[in-house]
Amino acid sequence: MTTLPLDGIRVIDFTQVMLGPSCTQVLADYGAEVIKIEKVKIGDLSRWSLGSDPDGLNNPVFCSLNRNKKSLALDLKDPTAQKSVLTLIETADVVVNNFRPGVMERMGFGYEDLKKINPRLIYAVGTGFGLSGPYQHKGGQDVLAQAVSGVMRRKSDSSHPTSIYATPLADYSAGMHLVQGILLALLQRDKSGEGQQVAVSLYNSMIAMQMQEGTTHLMRQKDLNWGAFPLTGVFETTDGAIVMVGAFKPNPLRDICEALEIEDLSQYPHYKDFDAQMALRPELQAIFRDNFAKNSTAHWIERLEGVDILCAPVRSLPEALKDEQTVINKMILEAGETAAGPIRLIGSPIDMSSAQVTVRIAPPRLGQHNDEILASLSELQGDAA
Repeated sequence: MTTLPLDGIRVIDFTQVMLGPSCTQVLADYGAEVIKIEKVKIGDLSRWSLGSDPDGLNNPVFCSLNRNKKSLALDLKDPTAQKSVLTLIETADVVVNNFRPGVMERMGFGYEDLKKINPRLIYAVGTGFGLSGPYQHKGGQDVLAQAVSGVMRRKSDSSHPTSIYATPLADYSAGMHLVQGILLALLQRDKSGEGQQVAVSLYNSMIAMQMQEGTTHLMRQKDLNWGAFPLTGVFETTDGAIVMVGAFKPNPLRDICEALEIEDLSQYPHYKDFDAQMALRPELQAIFRDNFAKNSTAHWIERLEGVDILCAPVRSLPEALKDEQTVINKMILEAGETAAGPIRLIGSPIDMSSAQVTVRIAPPRLGQHNDEILASLSELQGDAA
């Protein structure tokens, strides 16, 4: 049996929705024992994202974030349940939560409380805006983080309306940053013997994602917008759309014109260099639009690649999921069957030759592992007595 990188690491997971569960799923995929603490009768809110499905077995949102985990459903207002959780934490390596600041402390599970019973504990927290500051108690949510961090205002074309990005960038980014923080803390614990608190926020992750743009503003007071460059854009074709990035070459405009079979616009003084092209971007983009509209996506991919201009078809998600490259990259995992059909999940983007991700535990029913976990706790408590 293959040993996974995090075999032997126990994670007590208080998280729900996406930021936290996306983090703990990575830990679970790579071998950690992740025990998901859920509210009795309700569970993780994502069990209900697409309608009433308390077990979560037919809910794609919950399934997408919770494979390889065990579900322990408890009433944390019950002193017996609290004692059980504390016993688990005494044996744990990591505790993860993504509540607002103060919630864990009110339940008696704050870092200062838990490090007294387990000094080696890594206490990982994901919040909306941080553990202190004017927004610390503001409800955190992906779309809000897009808005207040400046991400939502950034557009490749100023004529486009300001809108919500349809994929939860902040949740996923913060979840992956939380994974990084936990792994770094585990490495540091190997050296120091002590645990620590690790914190990330949706807000910080969105600011960090703009590191190039932010640094350019801080150092030069200029706007950096890769999507607004003059030879980059999305263009409709006769059967779809194509995206083109005219960059990383001495004279990309000349090569684009060759692919489009039009005169070499780079020979004109008003298109001679990047600054000149940027000043006339609307005019250039209109020329590109008119020409790309004359033929198919496949035709233009072949023409542009023939002159080494970066390009790709603009696809829908269903098209991408059917792509041969998706299959070869092992980005689709099977996790069993339900009455509604097969559980098919998005795989791990990390490809390790000696640690392949598999579904060892299907996304669990609410409280599915209560008997197993509570029985093990009884043994521990009996040994302690």
